[in-house]
Amino acid sequence: MIAATILKKLIVSDGDPIHYHLYTEEGLVLLNHFIGKEIKIEFSGKIYCKSCGKQTKKSFSQGFCYPCFRSAPEASPCIIRPELCEAHLNKGRNIEWEQQYHNQPHVVYLAASSAIKVGVTQAANIPTRWIDQGASTAAIIARTPHRQIAGMIEVELKKRFTDKTHWQKMLRNEVLKEVDFQESFNTAQNAISAKFKDYFYLDTSLFKGRYPVLEYPLKVVSFNQEKSPSISGVLNGIKGQYLIFDASKVINVRKYQGYEVRLT
Repeated sequence: MIAATILKKLIVSDGDPIHYHLYTEEGLVLLNHFIGKEIKIEFSGKIYCKSCGKQTKKSFSQGFCYPCFRSAPEASPCIIRPELCEAHLNKGRNIEWEQQYHNQPHVVYLAASSAIKVGVTQAANIPTRWIDQGASTAAIIARTPHRQIAGMIEVELKKRFTDKTHWQKMLRNEVLKEVDFQESFNTAQNAISAKFKDYFYLDTSLFKGRYPVLEYPLKVVSFNQEKSPSISGVLNGIKGQYLIFDASKVINVRKYQGYEVRLT
């Protein structure tokens, strides 16, 4: 047995290749060691809220029980829509949490996968955010003092860039091979209001995602725990927050946060 644990988002660290660790109560397990080997993930049927820890019958928004989905700061609307954030006004579901995570320097970035997307994250969360999204390359294009301004810039840039990752193409490695971030930066800078231009500059230290994948699938079959209690096969690689098995099977670990599993 590799581990019995309650799933959490995979812990990542940049490298060549990127390292993926699975959190367990006994410590971190480096999943890179199991690439090319057969593994099995069995779900016990028990689900625990990643915020309060209580057992729940159903998971909401990747790991919350319903009460925490409605009240936890980690599930607030400004997580998805940062332009709604009011942390800098000393407001939010939990003021202390908002000050620690949202009233902090943020970045606006462009990340390339199957297309160039715009995104927002806390500055301290780079390059983890890019790795979690399976970006092939990425660059910071603006820095802001708090989350709301970054979100307002993103809203304007969504008129020129997508804000979604096409996860099936990402897992098939159908990605842009060459990206001119200077050209994309110029497009972004020309698309935003004058009041935001002082936040803009292109960070030329580009991120390049070197994911530990032996073979990418030609098609993608996403695992559904409601239809099967387990997934098994040869682990062909890891990209984003997905484990890629042979026979085109993939599982989004982040989706099943809070689920009790056994890995063998």
